[in-house]
Amino acid sequence: MKRRDFLKYQLHGALWLAAGASGLVSAESLFAEAAPDVAVVKGAPGAATRAAVELLGGMKAFVKPGQRVVIKPNMSFPHPVERGSNTHPEVVTALAAMCKEAGASRVLVLDHPLSSAERCLEQSGIREACQAIEEDMVHAFTSPSFYREADIPKGEDMKRNQVMRDVLEADVLIAAPTAKSHSSAGVSLSLKGMMGLILDRGVMHGRHELDEAIVDLASLLKADLTVIDSSYVLTTGGPSGPGKVIKADTVIASRDMVAADATCVASFEWYGRTFKPQQVNHIRRAAERGLGRLDIENLHTRTLTL
Repeated sequence: MKRRDFLKYQLHGALWLAAGASGLVSAESLFAEAAPDVAVVKGAPGAATRAAVELLGGMKAFVKPGQRVVIKPNMSFPHPVERGSNTHPEVVTALAAMCKEAGASRVLVLDHPLSSAERCLEQSGIREACQAIEEDMVHAFTSPSFYREADIPKGEDMKRNQVMRDVLEADVLIAAPTAKSHSSAGVSLSLKGMMGLILDRGVMHGRHELDEAIVDLASLLKADLTVIDSSYVLTTGGPSGPGKVIKADTVIASRDMVAADATCVASFEWYGRTFKPQQVNHIRRAAERGLGRLDIENLHTRTLTL
């Protein structure tokens, strides 16, 4: 994304705030209400991201001045955003910009790619887009030197793994996955996405039971804010694609990783049919272990169309 385009979409978000969503209610009245458990916003990726976070109380509710923030998107594959395997660059830049506006001292965008790091950084478009905010913000770490061994105190199957140092040292963790299917886990959303912050994810498929290990890892790497990019939902063929992609132009946000993932599962078709969140093993187990709620029918969800 060129700087001119970045400024253009940031302005779009600001205009939305000034005008009010859909022209039906004022922006002020929207934000004056109690923050919902889940925010679902349809619209252009950057503006929808900003609106969803504002509905939750704004980025200042999550990031305090001087804090160090890590944003974890999907950028593990050298594919354009339309394929649905990587997070939309406008979602990532909107989050990064809001973190800086909230006073974050450092914002890093990190992932451990499954393909060539350089090709992923280039072809996902995320590195170029974030350069409009700050140089050297986006990294795809593959060297063991960027990781250190960490205990997982609440792990029931996986007790230890090597986690990115910057993540362990961060004050705030933001999960920003794209919504996509996954051949082993059913879906790959915020809970599954934490696997991109460890060095050896292979042990989660081989040595450990995958669904249980996903929950173990999420008990350590519990995002403070989850923003699921559902601009292009990869409903089959995940995690890399190609597969059936639904252009949904939607962003789902929550303080609760489980609630965000559950809402996303219920919002779209997967493998040509609908599923209940309880049918996805790692989401159900995460709820059973107290990491969040999947009873989305009882949650306060705010929906908005820009």
